[in-house]
Amino acid sequence: MIYVIATIEVAAGKQQEFLGHFHRLTPHVRAEQGCLDYTPTTDVETSIGAQISTRPDVITVVEKWEDIEALEAHLVAPHMLQYRQVVKDLVIAVSLQVLQPA
Repeated sequence: MIYVIATIEVAAGKQQEFLGHFHRLTPHVRAEQGCLDYTPTTDVETSIGAQISTRPDVITVVEKWEDIEALEAHLVAPHMLQYRQVVKDLVIAVSLQVLQPA
C-alpha cells in the first residue's frame, strides 16, 4: 500500500470553481482498480502552534492506493487526462509526495 499527498495550488479566488470540477471527477477515481481512498481537503485554521499558516488557494488530496502500479495507471486514465485539460487554467502548480507505511 502507498499513500499520496497531492498539493494543488490554484489561481487566487478559484478554489471553489476548482473543487466543483474535482468533486465531479472523484467518483471516477474511486472506481479505479487499486484506489483505496481519494479525498480532497482544505486547510483548517487552528490554534496549534506547529501548524503552518492556512493556504486559501491550496487543495491537498489525500490518496491511498494498493501499489505504485495502480497509481501510475491512475495518472494516465482517460478521465484524468480530460480533467487536467478542464482545470489547466485554474491550476498554478501541483506537487506529489508518494509515501509508504514505515
